[in-house]
Amino acid sequence: MKSIVLLCIFVFILFLTGCSRLNSGSNDLVSGQTEKMFEQDVAVKAKLGYLLYIPKDFPDSQKKWPLVMFLHGVGERGNDLSKVKAHGLPKLAESRDFPFIIVSPQCPGDFWWNNPVQVAALNGLLDEIMETYPVDRDRVYLTGLSMGGFGTWALAAAHPEKFAAIAPICGGGNPADAKVLSKLPIWVFHGDSDTTVPISKSQEMVDAIKKEGGDIKFTVYPGVGHDSWTQTYNNSELYEWLLKYRR
Repeated sequence: MKSIVLLCIFVFILFLTGCSRLNSGSNDLVSGQTEKMFEQDVAVKAKLGYLLYIPKDFPDSQKKWPLVMFLHGVGERGNDLSKVKAHGLPKLAESRDFPFIIVSPQCPGDFWWNNPVQVAALNGLLDEIMETYPVDRDRVYLTGLSMGGFGTWALAAAHPEKFAAIAPICGGGNPADAKVLSKLPIWVFHGDSDTTVPISKSQEMVDAIKKEGGDIKFTVYPGVGHDSWTQTYNNSELYEWLLKYRR
């Protein structure tokens, strides 16, 4: 009889323990709608088409080459790589020789370059190019126009250790990234009559980085609207400026 009593007490204790555990997770069991947070590192599959420009002397050379990543604007998104040749470096590379490798990825439709998923994809593509080709890792540069200007700010802020210098054109970024960006040489370009992306988007980044003591130049084109990239990429001083920097 005594053993039966002890067994009943033991079962009762187990029941109370179970209830205690159940109550400790009661927030998961109450009826109705509650706010929850999920946080975990997850992997995503990245897929980007891209144009790759190889310098004329590349096949006969044993040297390491500088690399420039170019990010296009919103109008060139999709899965037709010929659209990427509409502006900037990919357009010029059709008829002009450059002394560096150029990688020009295409953003999938309905996405933006400054989206975290696309930033991760761009970083992965950059790693693959540097592993596959004889790239001088101390001379990797980043530039882009409009949406690509936003992407330039975002990618450089996420991975400043990858780049020797950057040149965002008529874009904008997060002023909170100024401290990390202040470690990079930066040349910003914008038209003061831009109604698509107001010049204030560039100005606030320039001001924030200057406040952090950064090395930054700002070229403003008087009377120029959103197309501030044509004269920028036609100016050989941009490439001379980029190539003088090493990581």
